[in-house]
Amino acid sequence: MNPATNSATNPATNPVERVFRNAGVTGWLHAVDIDSGREVGLRADEPVVLASVFKVPLLLELHRQAERGLLDLAERVRVPAADRTGGGTGLAAMLDDATLSLRDLAYLMMAVSDNAAADVLLARVGREAVNTLLDGLGLTASRVVHDCRDMLTSLWVDAGVADQAAVTQACADPEVVARLRALDPARSNRSTPREMTRLLAMIWRDEAAGGASCAAVRRLMALQVWPHRLASGFPFDDVAVSGKTGTLPTLRNEVGVVEYPDGGRYAVAVFTRSLSTAQNQPRADAAIGTAARTVIDQLRTHI
Repeated sequence: MNPATNSATNPATNPVERVFRNAGVTGWLHAVDIDSGREVGLRADEPVVLASVFKVPLLLELHRQAERGLLDLAERVRVPAADRTGGGTGLAAMLDDATLSLRDLAYLMMAVSDNAAADVLLARVGREAVNTLLDGLGLTASRVVHDCRDMLTSLWVDAGVADQAAVTQACADPEVVARLRALDPARSNRSTPREMTRLLAMIWRDEAAGGASCAAVRRLMALQVWPHRLASGFPFDDVAVSGKTGTLPTLRNEVGVVEYPDGGRYAVAVFTRSLSTAQNQPRADAAIGTAARTVIDQLRTHI
């Protein structure tokens, strides 16, 4: 796989294609050396569904609005238990009313991918403000079209079930999965692997916002708790991995930055879609880390 390539090659000779094939997934990937600009890509400009990866530009816009004095990150927000956006983590899984600051909601959104926290923040900053941010950064293929609640609701409707609890069982049927609007980049939160690494590179170079805001985004991405995707490819105490996952039926994603003790830093975006409809996909999860390590090793051979 040559640097900067954007097309699939023969799986027999392309190590990243082999990683994806062996895991039973189709993969889209882009990686870039943040400082030199060297890059490696596989289907890097094809549209992909972001799933919870959309929380990265949302977080960035939250901090940019704080820079402009449009909001106070210490502002406390009451999040009642009733009618809270669902999900398996954070406030989305809690049973009682809660009151948190905007910045603590941002922590939950990034560390454990809390859908309820994300929807509170998106309502606060505005969906169109996030899209204006993306346009302003030249990320014109990236778009936020719905919040977590609307995305989850579309799953229920398309699967023909009454609530989220029934979605998993319904999505064991490939015919159900095939009609889910949330899995269609044209009708869901979307981007491309290349645009996601461009966004990350701008955040790590303090170009996407003020230096303090970019540092705050980097801090929260470093606090993500999930070790089974991107971080699994870099099991070293002296290599730092900051990331954001995204998950929907058959989809496993992660974007992030890998930083080495010699100063090398690499933005990488990996999106996968599984041929299997199983809820648990450990091979797909691990393939994200393996593919990222493969291309970053390739970039580092040119240091």
